[in-house]
Amino acid sequence: MADTQLTTEDVRRLLQEPSAGVRAETAGKLARQFDDRNLSETERRIAEDIFRLMVKDAEVRVREALSENLKGNPMVPHDVAVALARDVGSVALPVLEFSDVLTPADLIDIVRIKDPERQKAVARRRVVQSDVADALVEDGGADVAATLAANPGADLPETTMLKMVEKFGDDERVQSPLVNRSYLPVTVSERLVHRVSEALRDHLLRNHELPSDLAADLVLQSRERATITLSSESSEDEVDRLVRQMAEHDRLTPSIIVRAICMGDLKFFEYSMALKSGVPIVNTRELIHDSGVLGLKGIYERAGLPMTMFPAVRAAIDVVAEADYDGESNDRERYQRRVLERVLTQYDDLGVQFESADLEYLLGKMDKLAPLA
Repeated sequence: MADTQLTTEDVRRLLQEPSAGVRAETAGKLARQFDDRNLSETERRIAEDIFRLMVKDAEVRVREALSENLKGNPMVPHDVAVALARDVGSVALPVLEFSDVLTPADLIDIVRIKDPERQKAVARRRVVQSDVADALVEDGGADVAATLAANPGADLPETTMLKMVEKFGDDERVQSPLVNRSYLPVTVSERLVHRVSEALRDHLLRNHELPSDLAADLVLQSRERATITLSSESSEDEVDRLVRQMAEHDRLTPSIIVRAICMGDLKFFEYSMALKSGVPIVNTRELIHDSGVLGLKGIYERAGLPMTMFPAVRAAIDVVAEADYDGESNDRERYQRRVLERVLTQYDDLGVQFESADLEYLLGKMDKLAPLA
């Protein structure tokens, strides 16, 4: 269209009235015309020289017009693209997101400036090379990582994904786009699985490769959580029958017994310990809640549960003794939080370092610890 082309009248106006508005309009027209394949070599060199003058223009809107109209042009001189990419945000962002003239080295240099808006613009690019992606994770924050994870054009090597999980794996903004990528290495899935919500965990289980034993554990964990929820709403007789039925089908596992007490289901724990130990429920309760050091440990050992998990059970029973716990929803949440805090403290005293206060994570860690002396 005529009004998008630079004409001799535009040049005359620029010479007679070199205002910021006229300069910005001229910059836009020249930038759009620069995409014209019919320009001669001489005309193109003249236009490039004008661009080099305009990137130094004191008026931001002149440089903004240049950036907006050159952002997708692959024929822009490299030095002009770099100058625009290093300009103020309103000038730089379109070029950072869309220009293919910028090299990975250019982009990494700008990422290392640690400006979140510039980093997010780079993370949104149609193609983000692996070394650029790694720099974004290394130098950017959670918002940048989330933007990068949501970009299907981002090349995310396994090492970069693992770094992302290590830095931001507990942040929901990063979890969801990462879990929903079309492909996750099994190492990444395994790191994520204990840090995400149950819905995202189910998505991982359905859509990404996981070690077979871990996948089986996840299915078991879901069943165990459902069982404990059912048990906590049941009567004494119902819990007794539930525990016996589970034992008959080899489903009364150490993990579900320990999970129950850590989640506040005291009835399920008591009846499970009674059945496993062969001690009547009344006597089992006396031993579990005995204020001495031998009662709980004695019934626990007789039940044949792994000693790696005993500190967690000890912590949970101590919290029961200290707290006015009636099993209501808020009490249950407070109880679980106090149990986990106590578990962390007890294991830390034994020289074991945990990285998360997540119940699944703790149970998994406890299951892999060497037995206590």
